[in-house]
Amino acid sequence: MENPSSTFSQDELPTRGFRLLGLFPLAFFLAQAVHYWSINELGHMLWMCNIGNLVLAIGLFLNNPLLIRMAVIWMVPGLIVWLLYVVQAWGVFLSSTLAHVGGLIVGIFAIRRVGMDRDGWRYALGWYLLVQFMSRVWTPANLNVNVAHHVDAGWRQTFNTYWKFWLVLTLLTAIVLWIIGTVLHRIWPN
Repeated sequence: MENPSSTFSQDELPTRGFRLLGLFPLAFFLAQAVHYWSINELGHMLWMCNIGNLVLAIGLFLNNPLLIRMAVIWMVPGLIVWLLYVVQAWGVFLSSTLAHVGGLIVGIFAIRRVGMDRDGWRYALGWYLLVQFMSRVWTPANLNVNVAHHVDAGWRQTFNTYWKFWLVLTLLTAIVLWIIGTVLHRIWPN
């Protein structure tokens, strides 16, 4: 006779394995933390792409589709911004590559399982506004994490005040998140 505690049901094993995927984005997040700690700039950990790996890990550990969806939606613009502003300026670092490329790969694998709902982009936008506020309160202004302190240097000729820049950036962010959420929902509906 089989010992019930030593076997898994058909649904349990994939769920347990799925949850263990959270170890990857957690490792990516911790690798970034070590990097930023070594250069004395831990404030960079609040960038959406970095904190997104932590949220993805938590979402996977808890098997929470909402957290997974929010993180995955942000992985796409995070990768693009990383390529344009980080890789071009400073090159490629292992921890940064793991956080952006590795996080997106794990995220896509996860979203294939949980699917994307129509409202995922709204939660992603709300999460962005919360993290941007936290960035403004807790990070040094010179880091300008999540563009929470001042107009980005490349946009100073276009925007003469931060509030105008913030309003346009938030509107554009909402549109981009809606597009990403819609595309992911069409590919992997829940």
